[in-house]
Amino acid sequence: MDKLAVVILNWNGIDYLKRFLPGVIANTTAAGSRIWVVDNGSEDGSTEWLEEEYDNRISLLKFEENLGYAGGYAAALDRIEAEYYILLNSDIEVTKGWTEPLIDYMDSNPDTAASQPKILSWHDRKRFEYAGAAGGFIDKYGYPFCRGRIFHVTEEDSGQYDDTRELFWASGACLMVRADHYRETGGLCSRFFAHMEEIDLCWRMQMQGRKITAVPSSVVYHVGGGTLSYNTPGKTYLNFRNNLFMLYRNLPRERLRKILFGRRILDGIAALKYLLTLNYRHFAAILRAHRDFRRSLEQLRRERRQIDAIVKNRYLPDTLILNKSIVWLFYYKGKKHFSEIVAMLRPVGE
Repeated sequence: MDKLAVVILNWNGIDYLKRFLPGVIANTTAAGSRIWVVDNGSEDGSTEWLEEEYDNRISLLKFEENLGYAGGYAAALDRIEAEYYILLNSDIEVTKGWTEPLIDYMDSNPDTAASQPKILSWHDRKRFEYAGAAGGFIDKYGYPFCRGRIFHVTEEDSGQYDDTRELFWASGACLMVRADHYRETGGLCSRFFAHMEEIDLCWRMQMQGRKITAVPSSVVYHVGGGTLSYNTPGKTYLNFRNNLFMLYRNLPRERLRKILFGRRILDGIAALKYLLTLNYRHFAAILRAHRDFRRSLEQLRRERRQIDAIVKNRYLPDTLILNKSIVWLFYYKGKKHFSEIVAMLRPVGE
């Protein structure tokens, strides 16, 4: 069995593979590492190019259709044996020795189930990238934010988040997971298709008593929006629908109704804002997200019962969430940087 499987999910991303795969191969030098490219039914010649150019340097796994991020990785990891997985977006540039700090940390901390590197913008290498930055958290209503990124505002990296620290969630753009813990938790839920599935996974890992950690001594650069562009109705739909999925699947019963009620109000405000600014497609995307959430409730109830059979205790890890609304703090209090709200997070163990 390999020590590490670096698994790149591809869907019609031949240009990203040509640009970034050579660097992944050259810089992934840790002993026992293997690089996998998992193709999600591409029609752009990706698999033919891989077989011609890299047949002996990577392992290629092909699916006949696009299973999405969650479904593609879930199906792939069922077939790949390794101690650790790194789920790596195809639009990421890695740096020399990028895997070693992650492996060393996971080897030395067996209670850590998942970790991520520091993720900087490929377009502006001094700034954090939207999808994960230096590690993720959520507020009381499930809205995600990061060290280095709150909503659309990304910070310049000046070393302010170079400490290794516990997180609520690690980014799916470059997510390292311990294979045993991944399987024990039930893995990624293919229902999500794309977006929020890594937060759902990390939440369940914490309910099993595991930790999620940022290891910023490892650095990668992310293009972002490589699969689904930012600020599109499709992304709006998936983010709003999947956040509701995540909350319903993971919240303790005594908090579920109250938090979902508050979330509906906040989502309604967001939808109204889109309507008043004539962004009709985004307005419709939020309405469709809530409609499809309601249609999925029976299946979600079954999934809650399945999760109850896996996790130690269904709880909200209050030491790692913001017990306030990040929407209120950002839009009404003007708190744009993580450093302005970090004191509102309770210290781990307090």
